[in-house]
This record gives sequence, structure tokens and C-alpha cells, in this order.
Amino acid sequence: MNDLKKERKTIATMIRMFCAAHHTTSGRQLCAACKELQDYAEGRLDRCPFGEKKGACSKCKIHCYRPEMRKRVTEVMRYAGPKMIARHPLLAIDHLLKARGHRGKLPPNPKS
Repeated sequence: MNDLKKERKTIATMIRMFCAAHHTTSGRQLCAACKELQDYAEGRLDRCPFGEKKGACSKCKIHCYRPEMRKRVTEVMRYAGPKMIARHPLLAIDHLLKARGHRGKLPPNPKS
């Protein structure tokens, strides 16, 4: 599985965990607000200038999330992050390693 697919799976899993606990949804279903957040996060991943070499968004020097969406994602991650170690250890460890190794430097401009 490539890095962007792992990142999509990680954020989707965290949002599902948060939604189930806070909005009383079940299984893979999301409430409208959490579905909007997931769609937004996936859109941001699609447009990430780092592409496959991206690290954790929290360590990035480019903040591409709108402030209100960044706040919502932070809330999701604060809730789901600690629970990920027990429920989805491989995704959690991969995310932690990415956060540690990311330098936040832009890739070279391919148009120059």
C-alpha cells in the first residue's frame, strides 16, 4: 500500500472512531459533518505538494487546511490518536514514524 493510501485509510479510520463515539453513528457510516470532514481531508491529500513523499500534516510547514477544518481534524486526532495504538497498531506506528521523520521542506519545483 502506498503512502497516500495509508494516509487516507488512517484519517478515515480516525474520523469513523470519533464519529461513532461523539455522534452515535455505527460501523462505517458517518454523520454529515464527519463525512464533510473526511471528504475535505481526502481532497487536501489529493492536492498535497509533497505527493508520495509527504509526512504528517501536523509537522508540515505548509498548512493547507482552512482554520476551522484544521481545528476539527485536531479534535478528531486528539480523541482517536491514543486509541489507534490498541485498535489499529500498524496504522498508528506508521503515522508516528512519518511525524518523526518529516522535515516540511517543499519538493523541487518541476516547472523550473
